[in-house]
Formats: sequence, C-alpha cells, structure tokens
Amino acid sequence: MSPTMLDPLDPASAHGTAGDSPAPAAAPGDVSPDAIPGSPQPRVFLPFFVLAWFGLSLALSIIGGGSIPKVFAFLDDATKGVNLSIVAAVGGVVVIVITPLFGRLSDRTMSRLGMRRPWILGGALAGLVGVGVLAFSSTLWQVIIGWAIVQAGFGATNAAVHALLADQIPMRIRARVSAAASAANALALIIGALMIAALPNDAQWSWFIVPGVIGAVLSGLLFFGLRDIVRTERPAPWSWRDVLSTYWLNPVRYRNFFWAWACRLLVTMSIFTVTTYLLFYIIDRMGVPKEQASGTFATGIVCFTAASIVTTILFGWLSDRTGRRKAIVWVSALLSAAGLTVAVFAPDLTTLLIALTLVGAAQGAFVSVDIAMMTEVLPTFTEAGKDLGIVSLSYQVPQVLVPVLAIPLLAIGGGGENYTALFIAAIVCGVLGGLAVLPIRGVK
Repeated sequence: MSPTMLDPLDPASAHGTAGDSPAPAAAPGDVSPDAIPGSPQPRVFLPFFVLAWFGLSLALSIIGGGSIPKVFAFLDDATKGVNLSIVAAVGGVVVIVITPLFGRLSDRTMSRLGMRRPWILGGALAGLVGVGVLAFSSTLWQVIIGWAIVQAGFGATNAAVHALLADQIPMRIRARVSAAASAANALALIIGALMIAALPNDAQWSWFIVPGVIGAVLSGLLFFGLRDIVRTERPAPWSWRDVLSTYWLNPVRYRNFFWAWACRLLVTMSIFTVTTYLLFYIIDRMGVPKEQASGTFATGIVCFTAASIVTTILFGWLSDRTGRRKAIVWVSALLSAAGLTVAVFAPDLTTLLIALTLVGAAQGAFVSVDIAMMTEVLPTFTEAGKDLGIVSLSYQVPQVLVPVLAIPLLAIGGGGENYTALFIAAIVCGVLGGLAVLPIRGVK
C-alpha cells in the first residue's frame, strides 16, 4: 500500500527539545513505500517507544492478570472466577468504547504539543488515579471502578502509542520495531509476574502501585522523546455519523483489513483465555495453595514469555527479510493448538510448563508480524489514530467476549470449573484465526 497524505499537517518549525519540535508532514502525492507523515526522530525515540510498550504491558497485563485475580482469590475463593469475569468484561467494554474514540480524537488534536503527546501524558496520569483506587479496593464494585479508570487512562496512552506506528515508523523496519515492542511486552510479563510473586501477600496496595507507577513513568517518557506532528488547520466539525464511524470500517470495501482484523481477534481470544485464567487453573486444576500460586504463576509466565521473546525476534527478522507475514501466522496457529492441547491434559506442573512454553512460542511468532500486517492493510494513513483504534478493538473485544463465554464454559458438567471446555474453545479460536489470513490479498 502506498499512502498519500491528504490532511494538511503543518511542518512548522520550532526550537527546543525533541518533544517540543513538530515533525514535518509527508508531502501530498508522496507514494514511496516508506512514506510516513512524521520526520526523522531523535535517537531516544525508538528506545522510549519500546519502553512505552513495556510500561503499558506491565501495568495492564500484570494488574489485570495477576493483581486483580490475587485480590479475588484472597477475598472470596468461591466466587473468584465469576468476579474476575465480571471485572474483565466491564473493563473490556470501557476499552472498546474509548480506544478508537481517543485514537480519532488524537488525529484531530490541535495542540502546540502535537497530536499524540497530550494523550500519552494525560492517559498515564489518569491511569495512576485508577491504580490508586484499586490499591485500596475491598469489594467487587470498587475493583470494577478502579479497573475501568485504569483501562480508560492507559487506553488513551495506548491508542496514541499505536498511532505512532503509522506516523513515525517506516515500513522497511516496521516488523522489526513491532517485534522489539512485542519482546518488550513479553519481558514485562516476566518481570511483572516475578514482581507480584515477590510482593508480600499482606500488602495489597503494592500489587497495584508498583506496576502502575512503573508503567506510567515509562510510557510517559515517550512524551519527552517524540518530535510530534503539529496540526495547524482545524479539522471539519464532527457529526454523530462521524462519531459512529469511529468504530466501523466497511468489511466489504476493506476486505483485507477485515480479514486481518478477524485473524487478530480470534488469535487474541485464544491467548487471552489462557493468560486470564492461568492463576485459577494452577490453584484448581494443579492443586497449588493460593498462598503459593503466585510463584507458580510467575514460573509459568517466565516459560511463556521467554519462548515468546525468542520467536518474536526470530520471526520478526525472517518476516522483514522475506516479506512474508501469512505463513508465520499459520505456524503460530499450529503451535498454539499444540500447546493448548498439552495444557488440557497436563497431569502435573512440569507438563503444564511445557504447554505454556509452546503457547508462548506461538504468541511470539504471531505478534512478530501481526502489527506490521495490520498497518499494511490500513485503508488510509490520514486517520491512522482512528483506524489503529479499530485495530486495537481486535485485541480489546476479547476482554469482553472471553469472560462472557467463560462463565457457561466453566460451568459445563456442574462438577467444578471445567477448564477442559474453556481450553478447547481457545484451541478452536486459534485455528480459526490462522485460517482467517487465507483471503488476505496484497500481503504474502
């Protein structure tokens, strides 16, 4: 795809730090395969970009997958599964609503700070407010409110950071940058899981404050290392139709985008099922006491993410070298199905760790090409924030669908929580996600 810039983004000159200098826009009619609206960035941009991904993953993944489940396990063991599903579903709805909306608002932002920087910093600060609520929550409703604020705040930052892939990352290195960001996400899972296991069981506040503050600080660094695009011409007024279109792209007109989006949705549902309920699986299926389960959970996350980092780097390099994306998605689907099958029948912790290693390898292979593939099928680059917000929905919708589907799946049989049914559903989603790339044209 050769993007053509249609919106007047002014390359007005400025002086000061990297974050204060607006980037020049690509010239209209620039049809180079590497055409991007932003300008060459300072040297700190790419390190800060990767650190932002690390910070956001640490805050969101560990709080959602480690801290909140741990709270419910200690508050009321009998209702922990249902409570977690409710919180995850509500948080998912919040993210579904705000991510494309904030992405599109950042496209339209007229600020001397740029289009993305206000959202990066403001979202991080708002996320800290939600972290503070969670730190001292003792009821289901308090957790719901705190998690919703966290998702809204860090979701705003996340939407702006995702938009930078189209704004500032040339296509020739996009898969490698995506792989580096994905490796940072994986590393965040390892560090975060070990962090939660190391924090004292009688200091609930630390389970949230520590990852939340680290996430906010690291994502906020990008505010200072980005030479952002400054819009000087006021965009056209919004109508309600424009607002609704923020959540929609015609799947018939943009077929490649739709199939890539469906692939990401299904694969994410498969992986999210495992990571969300892993702590409870360790407690209920493996028989590990809840006081020790965080340590076992951390070991499983280490296996998962270590394998993910290796395959992310390997397949990211292979993808950029060969230009192929779809074949790597198929490899990912097969690895994921194999790993989940082993997990379903795991008789002991050693076998479960092997299964998690396979699933992690599958995740790494997928994310190494996932974001690069999505940016190559974007309808336009003039509203990258909005379109990449819709891309983010393919990751956020599973946060609603998985908990909703998990409640009846776990209840099948009536003899305790049915993790076999849950993991079989995850296998089906992973295989369907691999098949979804077949109709995509223009991507190898």
